[in-house]
Amino acid sequence: MIALHFGAGNIGRGFIGALLHHSGYDVVFADVNETMVSLLNEKKEYTVELADGGRQTEIIGPVSAINSAVQEQELYRLINEAAIITTAVGPNVLRLIAPSIAEGLKRRTSSEPLNIIACENMIGGSSFLKKEVFGHLTEAERELVNRTVGFPDSAVDRIVPIQHHEDPLKVSVEPFFEWVIDRTGFAGGQPVLEGALFTDDLTPFIERKLFTVNTGHAVTAYVGYQRGLKTVKEAIGHPEIRRVVYDALSETGEYLVKAYGFKQSEHEQYMKKIIGRFENEYITDDVTRVARSPLRKLGANDRLVGPAKKIKEPNALAEGIAAALRFDYQDDPEAVELQKLIAEKGTSGVLQDICGIQPHEPLHGIVLKKLNQ
Repeated sequence: MIALHFGAGNIGRGFIGALLHHSGYDVVFADVNETMVSLLNEKKEYTVELADGGRQTEIIGPVSAINSAVQEQELYRLINEAAIITTAVGPNVLRLIAPSIAEGLKRRTSSEPLNIIACENMIGGSSFLKKEVFGHLTEAERELVNRTVGFPDSAVDRIVPIQHHEDPLKVSVEPFFEWVIDRTGFAGGQPVLEGALFTDDLTPFIERKLFTVNTGHAVTAYVGYQRGLKTVKEAIGHPEIRRVVYDALSETGEYLVKAYGFKQSEHEQYMKKIIGRFENEYITDDVTRVARSPLRKLGANDRLVGPAKKIKEPNALAEGIAAALRFDYQDDPEAVELQKLIAEKGTSGVLQDICGIQPHEPLHGIVLKKLNQ
């Protein structure tokens, strides 16, 4: 069975690619990085190391790779023969790979079920990818694809920091991971995917992850950046920053428990586990990496504004939003654009246009107050 995975970066190799290998698939990576593609085809395997005291390693292989930018015919062949297709390319890249997937599905002759799962840090990634793919198909082609191809949404969670090794294929990952998949979106039967959790309702898991892991990570990074700290571990170790993060997750937890019926005691344990992950001494993650793309992360439905709009007194979340608005890291194009927008529109204008927070909403005033403190 072939598993075609778009994205041969650290997350693709260290997380999804490894789980696909464990599930018995012949994993083929599709990427545009010719150096990475060549190395994977030369070595046929790579090392995954757990970032903890034991430093346990395992070899993932045999694997292979193609350059999806130039090996178009091979890509279409793999789309025809694959039993599953996954992605770990980043939300902004999904629309870039959609035309190639669409062309491959047009040419597909196999009648076997195929499932395409976007394993991205976003809500409804597979649904988004399906919409982009279907934008390149005719109505008749869409009907044919719908008969045998599923796009089940999923929620993924694993910290895979920026890293450098003597072996460029080696990747370090934290021991904790979560891959939750909406079983109602599959075409054909539910496939065997080792380590995955299948559910009939993905929303609680998506929001719990987004509003705990991603919210906590973002608040740690943005507030840490304002304090001049370099890494997530340094930031979460700062007493004042830790208090802000804990309070922010308590605020999101209030919403999650009420909305989805999570037990209060269990959610508090989950929250503490997440903070403990940020403290992992074996992971060095720069706050500037975690804080990158502030325009997306300040979106109305994303990790900061999304939960803040759902609760009555989002003081800690507002502090995180205020810190994000001050993120002026010059090597991040979105941070540069954000500061340009603030200079042009004012903070109130950005809160309206980027964050979807209108002047009459209490959150608008709370964020402005935090900015002035």
